[in-house]
This record gives sequence, structure tokens and C-alpha cells, in this order.
Amino acid sequence: MDVLLQILVGLATIMLLGLGTMSMFAPRRMLKNFALEPIGVAGLSTVRSVVGGLFLTSVLLLGYGLASGQTEGFLVVALLMGVVAVGRVVGLIADGFDKAVIPPLIVELVIIAVLVPAHGQPVV
Repeated sequence: MDVLLQILVGLATIMLLGLGTMSMFAPRRMLKNFALEPIGVAGLSTVRSVVGGLFLTSVLLLGYGLASGQTEGFLVVALLMGVVAVGRVVGLIADGFDKAVIPPLIVELVIIAVLVPAHGQPVV
């Protein structure tokens, strides 16, 4: 994999690590970022488990790919980001436009645009 793609995958991994770690261990600090209002302990548990768990699983897949050169996990994370992006588009259509949805949508699309071509290229 060329150095630029490797750096971009690394940056995506670091970003997802920050989001996942904060979601898992300090979910209250992430609520505004995600525009969520959890209901009680069960709601916080959902932020920790679903949001934090999915981000941290993505980090493990990307980190494994970077370390081992086996980049199939890049496609798994790209698929996950793609489904998240589709959910955002469905929300824009079903719930109406909100400009706050656009920046994370762009980030998800950029991550996909990095991970798909990075897959299958030998890691240097």
C-alpha cells in the first residue's frame, strides 16, 4: 500500500479509536457529538456497547490489517461505514434536512474512499 493510503488508514484508525474509547468509557461526553439523549442507565449502556463497540471493532480490524497486511477487514469497515452513510441519507429523506448531518456523512464517505482502494495493496 502506498504511504499516503497507509497514513490515511492510520488517521481513520486513530479517529475511530478516539470516538470508540470515549463512547465506551465516557459516554456522557459523547452525547452532544452524536445528538443523543439516552434514557437512564440503559441508554448509556447502549452508547457504550453499540456505538463504542462498533467503533472499537473497526479499530481492531483496521489495526490488524495495517499490522499484518491482511486488509480484508478494511472492506468490512468500509461496508459498516457505508451502511451508516445510507442511514444518514435515509434520515435526510425521511426526517428532513439538517446541516449537522452533512459533516459526519462526508467523513464516512471519505473513510470508504480510503479503505476500498487500500484493500488488497501490499502494506509497506
